[in-house]
Amino acid sequence: MKILVIDDDTFICRLLGRQLNMLGFPDVEQYEHASHAVHRLESRPDEVELIFCDLQMPDMDGIEFIRQLAHLGYRGVLVLVSGEDERILQSAERLARAHRLRVAGTLFKPVASDQLHRLLQGLPGTSQDRSTTSASYSAMALAEAMANGQLINHYQPKVDLQSGALVGVETLVRWQHPQDGLVYPDQFIPLAEDHGLIDDLIQVVLQQTLQDARTWLQAGHPLQLAVNVSMDNLVRLDFPEFVAEAARAAGVAPSLLILEVTESHLMSNPQAALDILTRLRLKRIGLSIDDFGTGHSSLAQLRDIPFTELKIDRSFVHGAWRNSALRTILSASLDMARRLGMHTVAEGVEDKDDWDYLRNAGCDVAQGWFIAKAMPADRLLPWLAEWEQRRLTLAASPG
Repeated sequence: MKILVIDDDTFICRLLGRQLNMLGFPDVEQYEHASHAVHRLESRPDEVELIFCDLQMPDMDGIEFIRQLAHLGYRGVLVLVSGEDERILQSAERLARAHRLRVAGTLFKPVASDQLHRLLQGLPGTSQDRSTTSASYSAMALAEAMANGQLINHYQPKVDLQSGALVGVETLVRWQHPQDGLVYPDQFIPLAEDHGLIDDLIQVVLQQTLQDARTWLQAGHPLQLAVNVSMDNLVRLDFPEFVAEAARAAGVAPSLLILEVTESHLMSNPQAALDILTRLRLKRIGLSIDDFGTGHSSLAQLRDIPFTELKIDRSFVHGAWRNSALRTILSASLDMARRLGMHTVAEGVEDKDDWDYLRNAGCDVAQGWFIAKAMPADRLLPWLAEWEQRRLTLAASPG
């Protein structure tokens, strides 16, 4: 893995480079000027897979550097490092994510080796395990992919925070492209929405999910099934009947299904959404408000729509144990959900510290890379056998 370290402090720059070397990363380039790093990236941007960047630098600060990375279309992973106020670092991280950069996390100076080690262990996939293509796809190609069975589901486990038991999975669709490999949904879901293919896509995803659920059910695992739905699905008046009939045909109880709706999407057609979502609940299908806290009208939606689950966005979860602002928001969200009789799910659980904090805070369910990444259906039961060994230790841990 090619790594760049950018920090105007010569000692810090060399120290971080040495720490990375000791952790088994020998290919580290060090830059004391962000502008020099930008020049290097202009010539071979795809060669660099990981960048550590300080925020406070004289010639080009970290915010300007983030802007340059976005302009270059950088596809590697970014880690922000700073001795500045924690909320400044968080704002910089949110900005980088808004630029669609892949941010692995943030580190505070001085960087402790154990912190660095944990971050490196949880790195998001590099070019080896996710599609690196920047190709755009046509609606015809996507339609053919669905017809040819190229859309496949991966499943990310959801576990009970008190017992550690597996209680459900979230379905995450992928396109197994014959040339480009595994293509992630951000590259084709908008295409499906824009060209009237989203109903066909949700049909493929839901039917495959229910078939896999039937297999797990027969193996003694009646798992809850979280499936993301588009706002475009929620303008189709017969959508509740379609979902209920698909569950019946697969021999899966509708109560095992949870449809996840991103809160910001609800505002585009609230009347139709209220109609359809209420009728889904009448059919005993669960409703989850996804990415809670990132939209603009969360409280009104909680009042108006019969949600059964509140899914707290990862931006409020990871690192809440050490961040007072995140702790306040997270605690308020959990308390409100309890008072409304809603189940709570925290996504983005990245490490043991996140797990322990959420468990003590009274959150119901955890989801994130600390538990497992999304996996093909045939990997779930082998993973579960491995998880059973881990969960006993976690359940016994005082936190």
